[in-house]
Amino acid sequence: MKVFHGKFDASKKRFGIVVARFNEYITKQLLEGAVITLRKAGAKESNIEVVWVPGGLEVPQFCKKLRERRRSDAVIAIACVIRGGTYHFEVVSHELTRGISQVALETGTPIATAVITADNLEQAIDRAGLKSGNKGEQAALVALEIASLNKQLDRKKQLKRFRKS
Repeated sequence: MKVFHGKFDASKKRFGIVVARFNEYITKQLLEGAVITLRKAGAKESNIEVVWVPGGLEVPQFCKKLRERRRSDAVIAIACVIRGGTYHFEVVSHELTRGISQVALETGTPIATAVITADNLEQAIDRAGLKSGNKGEQAALVALEIASLNKQLDRKKQLKRFRKS
């Protein structure tokens, strides 16, 4: 039986990070957590690209754009949506997560998410690591693991094609 495990080594990998500027107080914390985690795992500063976009709805589009450039082994999507008094929260939350999933499935891009959906600012602050764990750090760990798995499985696929010819 062949079992694949992701490795947490960023030394030879490149990462793209797409960050929504809306609720920037929160998303900056998530970005910082992600970058620190990637650097601790061996990522060079020059191998991390950060793209700031206006809001959550723009995040999937630029995750796809990073994939089209083929410069990232994995992408981290960062956004924060806080419930307000209108239905807008549900629309943005749903379209953001649906869009990220769609890009990942259609392009084969490993995308890790640090998307906070919170009922209030206090919940968002908690999840940004100002009181407990930082979702940006967690997303970076996921990105490391899925980038590694993606490379391993792609290599396995290439070997099969080579052996058939």
